[in-house]
Amino acid sequence: MRICGIKLGHDGAIAIVEGGQLVFCVEQEKRANNPRYQAIDNFDAIVVDLAEHGLDPRDVDLFVVDGAWWRDGLRLRSGTELVSLEWASYVECHPEGLLASHGGVGLILDGRSFSYRSYPHVTGHLAAAFCTSPFAKAGQGAFTLIWDGIIFPRLYYVDPRGARFIECLFPLIGQVYATAADYFGPYTNRSSWDDLGVAGKLMAYIALGSADEEIIAVFRGLYEERLELGLQHARNYHAESSVDTSLAAIHDFFHTSALRLKGKRAEDVLASFHCFLERLLIQNMTTILQQYSGLPGSRNLCIAGGCALNIKWNSALRASGLFDAVWVPPFPNDSGAAIGAACSAIAVDSGFGPLDWSIYSGPALQCGDVPPEWEATPCSMRELAIILASNKPVVFLAGRAELGPRALGGRSILAAATSGGMKDSLNDIKHREHFRPVAPICLEDRAPSIFSPGTPDPYMLFDHETRSEWRDKVPAVVHLDGSARLQTIPRTSDHEVAELLVEYEKLTSIPLLCNTSANQHGRGFFPDVASACRWGRVEHIWSGGLLWTKRTQN
Repeated sequence: MRICGIKLGHDGAIAIVEGGQLVFCVEQEKRANNPRYQAIDNFDAIVVDLAEHGLDPRDVDLFVVDGAWWRDGLRLRSGTELVSLEWASYVECHPEGLLASHGGVGLILDGRSFSYRSYPHVTGHLAAAFCTSPFAKAGQGAFTLIWDGIIFPRLYYVDPRGARFIECLFPLIGQVYATAADYFGPYTNRSSWDDLGVAGKLMAYIALGSADEEIIAVFRGLYEERLELGLQHARNYHAESSVDTSLAAIHDFFHTSALRLKGKRAEDVLASFHCFLERLLIQNMTTILQQYSGLPGSRNLCIAGGCALNIKWNSALRASGLFDAVWVPPFPNDSGAAIGAACSAIAVDSGFGPLDWSIYSGPALQCGDVPPEWEATPCSMRELAIILASNKPVVFLAGRAELGPRALGGRSILAAATSGGMKDSLNDIKHREHFRPVAPICLEDRAPSIFSPGTPDPYMLFDHETRSEWRDKVPAVVHLDGSARLQTIPRTSDHEVAELLVEYEKLTSIPLLCNTSANQHGRGFFPDVASACRWGRVEHIWSGGLLWTKRTQN
């Protein structure tokens, strides 16, 4: 059966799953240099994505639309025609409602009307996380934590036979983290609600500060006074019935916090708030698990939702001792919602089984007209390693794009990490703030000697400490607090970036490189060599065995 999962709205994407295998997932931001978080607001985009993979809408057996909180009365376009469409809710409507679908007709594709199903948005997150996990592959159960922007952190138990809601950990919507930036730090002149990138920037910014117990006590006191479960005056907020109600409560929380924390450094306030949330997460998770420790798979955890991009929280949960294994998919935010929608439909018929998938299932590289001033010459991996060793960054475009928001060697800018100035240079090239970190991509077998814990982390979703003896050797990938957002890759991988790392290690004895996404500021990954050439902020572009370099002007 061929199923097409569709995520409309921001982080728009379509995915095809057939016979339990992910065939492809196209996130709209990775097409044609589209803006980050690009929505699908015209059904023609679905037709185009299918056609590029040799499919007609009539070749699809089932369309599945991801649920959303703005379900009623939304009108989208099919060509120039306005179309009304409804879908399932954001959260399941009742305890047994995770796989209750909303059926509809009127999905207009290429002039034809198709029927579709829709499952709650949290069901898609849960299905995408669990079905891609090693637990599903092993036939084990797992707790699954879903924490998105407009919901409280919701804990579920999932096994191949089904899933059930356990309880909310605490009454703070995920947006609370980004909303802190509306009151403290460098982003107070913009609305966190309108800028989906603020939370990630804030996670980098807190390294400039230190957690202060006095500040943490202020946040803890206000939380207990105004937001904690059981408070009568917070009943409407706890009901999660209105995004506006939730945001109003959060803004009141921070407005009062700002008054009580006058004179405190913004960096310390934000670092302290991060620490407060992390402690709350671990504390409440510990309390809940004590009640459910007898469940099979209770030592396994999946994490999904936008908050699963917080590598420090992921690492804290992994280091807590509460779980033997923690799994975060590389697309934990809405970039994985189309995959989750398709997996939800499969779960109805055959349970939450394993999905056969590859991280490199995004769009293939396109052909484009390279500007005439750029010329291509053959370039082996050995030759490319020599260029990188000379402290010159390279745009590296290989194969199909990665799934999710992290560049993992398919659409990357790579550079030597041995110069402390390289991080600043890459941030300048990408028009990013000076405090933003640059991640290391490292050969898996060498990672434990450089990082702690240095465990295999192929998707850049956990925090690692750089060992002291290596901090001066690879300063460009060491964050201000000594940490690194590590990506590991086996030297036996058939991906070309692994071959490059092996050659670079032979040349320098350093088994890692800087890795940051290859894209224009505020845009998705480069879809082709031509786009990277037109951007022109990096001298060398490598793809498919060719090195593109701009001719010097005579």
